[in-house]
Amino acid sequence: MKRVLFIIAIVLGACSSTPQRHFTDENDLREVQAVLKRDFHARGSATMARMESDAVQRACNLYDNAPPEELSKKLEAEQMAAIKFPDGSLMGDWKRGETIAQSGRGMQWNDGPKDVAGGSCYNCHQLALKEPSYGNIGPSLLGFGKLRGTSPEMQKYAYGRVYNSKAYSLCSQMPRLGHSGTLSEQQIKDVVAYLLDPQSPVNQ
Repeated sequence: MKRVLFIIAIVLGACSSTPQRHFTDENDLREVQAVLKRDFHARGSATMARMESDAVQRACNLYDNAPPEELSKKLEAEQMAAIKFPDGSLMGDWKRGETIAQSGRGMQWNDGPKDVAGGSCYNCHQLALKEPSYGNIGPSLLGFGKLRGTSPEMQKYAYGRVYNSKAYSLCSQMPRLGHSGTLSEQQIKDVVAYLLDPQSPVNQ
């Protein structure tokens, strides 16, 4: 009974926006993964592959989102090396980027393989003043480009953050939108433009 209550506490803790201590050791982690694999089933775009933890997820789970610095730096470097930065300008069309930022569609059980995913950016961030509703798990990005400019270095930073935020902060709650294949190269460029372009509502 105690073990069942422990598992329930873990699942409920995972639903909270406040970081919780989910696992104390490898045995707890394996047990929770076994429960997830038993009770979740592949359907549509939601495949069982997402039940498999990689090194980043395991480190953040086992160390309460605060792995030792040496391990964090090693894993962040590996994540950074895996980012595929395109050549040339990394800014696309901010209007398309706005649509992507507003869309929460994608990678769910009722999405088809050809459905275009969105970034769900407003679930966690404030971006434009005209949007009446937004989340606050992530920092406000209002005026992002106005404050930082559109230099090649800033374009690369914004692109990398959208592609894989865990390359910059290992246990970031931001999804790895490029790493996971949720957003395409062009979509990420369009989101970068939404963040940086002086004409974007983000910077008005």
